Amino acid sequence: MVRLHLDPFLNELTSMFEHTTEKGSVWVTLKHSSDKSKVQRNKITTAGKELEYKCLVRATDGKKNISTLVGTKDHQRFQASYATILKARMTSLKKREKKEKRKAVDAADKKIPKTAKAMDVDKKQQVPVKRSPANP
Repeated sequence: MVRLHLDPFLNELTSMFEHTTEKGSVWVTLKHSSDKSKVQRNKITTAGKELEYKCLVRATDGKKNISTLVGTKDHQRFQASYATILKARMTSLKKREKKEKRKAVDAADKKIPKTAKAMDVDKKQQVPVKRSPANP
């Protein structure tokens, strides 16, 4: 796996999306990481120093793997660039199919005014009661 700086990573990610527009997928994973081994982390914490955590971003298209570390200083810039790339490259997604039943129910609800619905409810609640003649 190749570890890149932020800008080259974003350029490579864009090229991965371009290569897979017709067929294929790109997997992007984000992970909370300190980029230190367990022994080094223990030494830093016992010394009383604060450990700086970063975000490890990995991307693969099945053939090529790339990764980068995003620190707290570069987080906002990276997030904005990453969002722009995703919005621009996710055009090949299929639109969600709507169910016909929902359309029929919604159309029926739109035709009946709200006051009529309320009247139907009131009519259902008022049930006529048959009284039998009282025998003395």
